[in-house]
Amino acid sequence: MRRVLTQHSISKTLVSSISMALNNLRFHRFFSANSEDPELMEFMDYLHNLKNYEKSGVPKGAGMDSKDGFDLGRMSRLMELLGNPQSKFKAVHIAGTKGKGSTAAFLSNILRAEGYSVGCYTSPHIQTIRERISVGRHDEPVSVKALNSLFQRIKKVLDQAIELENGCLTHFEVFTATAFSLFAQEKVDIAVIEAGLGGARDATNIISSSGLAASVITTVGAEHLAALGGSLESIAIAKSGIIKHGRPVILGGPFLPHIECILRDKASSLSSTVVAAASDPGNKSVIKGLSNLDGKPCQTCDIVIRIKDSQQFVELFGVKLSMLGSHQLQNATTATCASLCLRDQGWKISDESIRTGLEHTCLLGRSQFLTSSEAEALGLPGATILLDGAHTKESAKALADTIGMTFPKAKLVLLVAMASDKDHLGFARELLSVRKLEAVFLTEVDIAGDKSRMTSASVLKDCWVQASKEVGVNILEYGIVECQNLLEDQSVHSAVEPESKIILTTESSVMNSMQVGNRILRARTRDQSGPTLVGLSSKMNEWVRGPDDSGWASRRLETGSATTRHYGKFPQNLRLHTLNTFLEFRLE
Repeated sequence: MRRVLTQHSISKTLVSSISMALNNLRFHRFFSANSEDPELMEFMDYLHNLKNYEKSGVPKGAGMDSKDGFDLGRMSRLMELLGNPQSKFKAVHIAGTKGKGSTAAFLSNILRAEGYSVGCYTSPHIQTIRERISVGRHDEPVSVKALNSLFQRIKKVLDQAIELENGCLTHFEVFTATAFSLFAQEKVDIAVIEAGLGGARDATNIISSSGLAASVITTVGAEHLAALGGSLESIAIAKSGIIKHGRPVILGGPFLPHIECILRDKASSLSSTVVAAASDPGNKSVIKGLSNLDGKPCQTCDIVIRIKDSQQFVELFGVKLSMLGSHQLQNATTATCASLCLRDQGWKISDESIRTGLEHTCLLGRSQFLTSSEAEALGLPGATILLDGAHTKESAKALADTIGMTFPKAKLVLLVAMASDKDHLGFARELLSVRKLEAVFLTEVDIAGDKSRMTSASVLKDCWVQASKEVGVNILEYGIVECQNLLEDQSVHSAVEPESKIILTTESSVMNSMQVGNRILRARTRDQSGPTLVGLSSKMNEWVRGPDDSGWASRRLETGSATTRHYGKFPQNLRLHTLNTFLEFRLE
């Protein structure tokens, strides 16, 4: 029986850990070392000497438009010394609790598909800081040469600015200024800018209304509460700070009614047109089923957008999104609305470019499938491994829904590592609701290369135990050594029988967690075969072949109102190993 292993939902930090493991195993196809090119060491050392809130955490109230907030004047003075590069290109500014990175990627690729030179600035990164910046007509990290050359050119100005600000300029401020300087130098047609924390006092919010093509607010959720005022209302107010006078704002959503009112009221006060991707009556997006794109699983969607009080509309049927889940469809819809707003301003953007951009978007750590060779390099041969980031209660629910849609009969193991400022309990509650959850491995990883924001595995365990009691799920608490001993003892089956309780354990080693999780799934799926609802490839460019090595015939199944394409027969309990944790988003 061919076993399939899928790792689902992983933080960018944990992705980096696995990338390092692959590199140590001398495997380089998609992963590189978790370190920078030697040519960038001077620049990296320079940044390392600056305050980095990704490592230390953001101070209370830092994202609020108040006396406690970050000093945006400091960023403005830095940009002035650099010649105000942000005034030399048009920009789309994106804020939001969740989805802003994916929305930025979708929109950037739409614009590139039309032939525009695009500057895209997002954060954080997985393998190299260069991922945060892309420039030109290709979706690739800025080159080492370009970034280092720019740093050498502006270093004296940066030194001057740091001295004038008494050393208070931060890592994020300097890197943001570097990105904007590069976009101006390369004369991009347009830039897509992801905000860090909040919006009003974020370092990216130095774009004037004359330079802003549109602003986008994807979602408003309960994250970074202390830094953003302590409530959903204060978070919405902070994010609404990117709305500029007379410039359109696209609202992703869906939002709670009173939160959407806050955003709309701010837009109204600034005479800004509002386009609501989720709530405007002319907009409709739906997942029709699962299929494949270039040998990789994807979801087939219909997207219909009609901009209110405008002649702009688009009808896209059968769009194949590699980014899976209803939340990614919403991000794609939001990016499509932003494209139509740009088209309404005179930007040439065809329907075909919108389709092409959406279909060609994929991101590390978001619905990312590893190849069979990568799985084998991790010591998990025959595994189909899916990496997808989640770190809030809402994103955990989105992950659970995506698992239910894509692997409705799969058994799975979760590998969890989280930062200290996340809702561990709410996160656990959502994922304990996933069907056929076999085991949860709680582990630890550095956050932005530092341990100060890391949550210990023992603290996570307490939260998962409490969550299991609240949702009525039975668990077995084992140490990692005890799990290994049980697996070694062939006469002991109580811990690995298919209908047994969920195993909960802690383990500092990510690699060891994956190996033991794999063995648990092997034990719980032995000698079981039959059809499953979803056939995912354990190799990116081909579908898994059967025990007799025969090719699979394509067939269609009706599931409710959705029609899904499946590929042949798989083991009845498709083995699913999930790496699940938070996406460590930009903090300041």
